[in-house]
Amino acid sequence: MIFTELFVVLVAIFVGARVGGIGLGVFGMLGLAVLVFGFGLKPGNAPIDVMLIILSVITAAAALQAAGGLDYLVRVAERILRKNPSMITFLAPVVCYIFTFLSGTGHIAYSLLPIISEIATESKVRPERPLSISVIASQQAITASPISAATAALLGTTLLGGQGIELSDILMICIPSTLIGVIVGAFAVRFIGVDLEKDSEYQRRVRDGILKNEKQTTYEISAKENQKALISVIIFLIGVLLIVIFGSIPSLRPSFVLTDGTSYRLGMTEIIEIVMMSIAGLMLIFTKTNVDKAVKGSVFIAGMQAVIAIFGIAWMGDTFFNGNIVFFKTHIEHIVTDYPFLFAIALFVMSILLFSQAATVRTLYPLGIALGIPPLALVAMFPAVNGYFFIPNYPTVVAAISFDRTGTTRIGKYVLNHSFQLPGFVATIVSIAVGYFLILFL
Repeated sequence: MIFTELFVVLVAIFVGARVGGIGLGVFGMLGLAVLVFGFGLKPGNAPIDVMLIILSVITAAAALQAAGGLDYLVRVAERILRKNPSMITFLAPVVCYIFTFLSGTGHIAYSLLPIISEIATESKVRPERPLSISVIASQQAITASPISAATAALLGTTLLGGQGIELSDILMICIPSTLIGVIVGAFAVRFIGVDLEKDSEYQRRVRDGILKNEKQTTYEISAKENQKALISVIIFLIGVLLIVIFGSIPSLRPSFVLTDGTSYRLGMTEIIEIVMMSIAGLMLIFTKTNVDKAVKGSVFIAGMQAVIAIFGIAWMGDTFFNGNIVFFKTHIEHIVTDYPFLFAIALFVMSILLFSQAATVRTLYPLGIALGIPPLALVAMFPAVNGYFFIPNYPTVVAAISFDRTGTTRIGKYVLNHSFQLPGFVATIVSIAVGYFLILFL
C-alpha cells in the first residue's frame, strides 16, 4: 500500500512541477485528496506558520521593490563589479550571495545577471564562469538568509524550532558554510571551458556579427526617487537586523504570563511575522509608495506562488510521511541515523523535484526529525535543499543562459552536462561538509 501512496505523491510532484506556477500547490492538494479520501490517511499538519511567515516576508520585499529599493541595490552592485572587472568570477557570486542574503529572495539575481555577463564580456572573461557560480550563490544564500522562506520553514515550531534550534544556530552554521562553498565553487569554475577568445561558439558569433558592443541601458532617476529607494533599503535592513538580534538573543523577546501561571516567550515565528509586516507598513508610509504597485511586482507574484506551492505539496508530504511513520522507522531509521548523508541525498533529490527549498524543508524535515537525526546535523544538511540546478530549467538558470550573448553559458548535448553542474555540486558538497565540521564546536 505504501508504494502505491508514494506513487501518488511522486505523480503529484511531477505533474505540478511540469505545470509550474501554482501547479505544485494545486496538484499537491489533489494528491492529498487522493491520500485522504482514497487511502484513508489522516491529514497531516498544514504548514500554516510557514505560509504566514512567507507572506509577511514577501510583503516587505514587495514593498521594497515597489519603492525602488531592489533597483537601488542593483545599482550599488553594478558599481562594485565595474571597479574590479578582472575579479568578476569571484566578486559576482559574492555580491549575488550578499544581496540574496539581505533580501531573502533569489529574484534579485535576475537584475544582476545581465550586468555580470556584460562586464565579463567586456573584460574578455568567459561569462560562463561568473554567471554559473552567481546563480548557485543566489541559491546557497537562501539557506543562510534569516528572512528567506526556507529558513522560516526550518524554524517552524513543528520542525527545528520545536527541537531547541534557534535562528542564531542556523546562521552560525549556514552563513560560513554556504559562503565557503560559494567561494570554493568560484575557484572550481575558473577551470570551466577555454578562455573566451578561444571559444569556438564565441568566435562564430563574432564572425557572423551577432556580437555587438551592446551595453545594458542605464536608467537615470531623479534625486527624489533615489532618496525614496534609499529610505526603503534602510528600513528593510533595519527589519532584517531586528530579526537577527531577536533570533540571536532570545531574552530580548517579550514574555507573557499565561492564565495557568506559566510563562510564554514570543517565538521567532511571531517575531518574523510582526517585524516584517510592520517594516512593510513603514516603507509604505515613509516612501509614499503605491500599494497596488507592490502587489503587481514580480516579487509578490512569485512569493504568492511559493505560498500556494508549499500549502499543497508540504501538506501532502506531511500526510504521507506521518501516515507511514511506522514503516519508515522500522525499515530505514537505523540506516539514516548511521549514514546521515543519505538523508542529505534525499533532500537534494526532493529539491530537484519541487524546485523550492522551503517546500523541500517542509516536506522532508518532519521525517528527519521523526527518524531521530540530531537537530544540528539537520542544520548542517540544510544546503542540500539547493539541488534544483541539476535540471537546467529553473528560471535563474535559464536567465543566465539567455543573458550570455557569447554563448559560453549553455546546456550540453546530453542536457545534464550544462554549465551549472560543477559549481552547483562543489558549492553544495563543500557547504554540507563545512557545516558538519562547524557543528562539532556547538
